[in-house]
Amino acid sequence: MKMSFLKKTNIPQILFLILVLGSCGKDIKNREKEITTVEDTLPKMKPLGPEKKISQAYINSVAGRINHFYTKNWKNNSMNGGFLVAKNGQIIFEKYNGYADKNEGTTINADTPIHIASVSKVLTATAVLKLVNAGKLDLDQKVNTILKTFPYPECTVRMLLSHRSGMRNYAYFTDRDKSVWDRHNQLTNKDILELLATKDIGLEARTGTRFAYCNTNYAMLALIIEKITGLTYKEAMTQMIFKPLGMTHTFVFDWEKDRKTIVPSYKGNNVEIGLDYMDAVYGDKNIFSTPRDLLKFDRARNSPDFLKPELLKQVYTGYSNERKGTKNYGLGIRMINWETGQNFYFHNGWWHGYTSSYIPLQKENITIIALSNKFTRNTYAVRKLAPVFGDYPFNFKDEE
Repeated sequence: MKMSFLKKTNIPQILFLILVLGSCGKDIKNREKEITTVEDTLPKMKPLGPEKKISQAYINSVAGRINHFYTKNWKNNSMNGGFLVAKNGQIIFEKYNGYADKNEGTTINADTPIHIASVSKVLTATAVLKLVNAGKLDLDQKVNTILKTFPYPECTVRMLLSHRSGMRNYAYFTDRDKSVWDRHNQLTNKDILELLATKDIGLEARTGTRFAYCNTNYAMLALIIEKITGLTYKEAMTQMIFKPLGMTHTFVFDWEKDRKTIVPSYKGNNVEIGLDYMDAVYGDKNIFSTPRDLLKFDRARNSPDFLKPELLKQVYTGYSNERKGTKNYGLGIRMINWETGQNFYFHNGWWHGYTSSYIPLQKENITIIALSNKFTRNTYAVRKLAPVFGDYPFNFKDEE
């Protein structure tokens, strides 16, 4: 009788547990399948195939001038960081110098990820452009059709990419008014959107009327990437760019996980600069990388599979020429357009003590990359190497 009673009472419970566990298993499998499906449908960067091999004679012909430039501008000024020059994806010159972390005594090498500051915008723009290229997004789509609470109805994706939204920089409207944001709290991209939607943050200029470089634009683009892909910005960038290109030392900074392990930055006098309340915002910044990884990224942007020709042309069209001049901005890339018809494309960055410069000399297939975790404006001087390779009116002699 006792055995019979146990069987009768346990069988329904066992069956229930089997059903529950089976259901959980199916949910996990379905979730994994869903994530895999999302990743499979993402447009991804593709590595550029083999390029024409450069000769040792060519390397010898330019290496001396590059080395002289490096020694005068960086090594003699205690440069902390990495510097790379390549042609056809093949490294001509490469140097690493200084401390990654002075307290721990670790030095910077080819595998040391450094915050690339606003050069992150080039990568964010690349992800957006890949989504446009795949038909998942339109350049002239209104932002409020994607981010429903976005309060500026005339602003488009193109305006965010080209800094023509008219928005104010989040660094200013969260820093100066405690009623808008308490700086004891970590600011996020979603917080910025919420503040724009609820705090009556006025525009700097009427939407679409003028160029004004503004980090808020790229914080919103990161949210658009998340909305379109269904992934976090970090996951989307990993799946679309970092992983396919083998950028194994590149990552999006995660405030919760990474803040105690990243390479810190320093003032020019070697005093460490701490993190602040804006260090969780991504899209405009917050990618860590190396010169070698960024070289892989640069060459992939030269792949025939990068973008359709008509879209690619729009990337390198200037959108900031209200007044006649040479300085301009495309879709995620700075440019100088001289009257001679020569064009120079680049993007610089500065965040805390980190400075960065990314220069693709497209006609010559030259890539110049400089990253530093100790503040110096010398990082930006690498543009003056351009005359070594082509007809660019920078004065190299100033650096000699």
